[in-house]
Amino acid sequence: MQTTLNIIVRGKVQGVFYRQSTKTKAETLNITGVVKNNKDGSVSIIATGDETTLHQLAEWCKTGPPRALVSEIIITNMALTNFNDFQIIR
Repeated sequence: MQTTLNIIVRGKVQGVFYRQSTKTKAETLNITGVVKNNKDGSVSIIATGDETTLHQLAEWCKTGPPRALVSEIIITNMALTNFNDFQIIR
């Protein structure tokens, strides 16, 4: 069953290739959605996929790419949102 999650990642997550790494991870898991930097220094991810792969993405988000230092992630369920692919919003 398809589900959509909103994931907010806080810590040292900008300037460490977090968005590009998230896109790569999402694509390997067949997850669609978007990732973007927020003005407060956090990263927002909206991801649609099955529950198992979304859980895998959420677990990956807790550490992210090698240079990231994640201090907190906040995950909330959203209304199902369909995307064609996974994109970085600049």
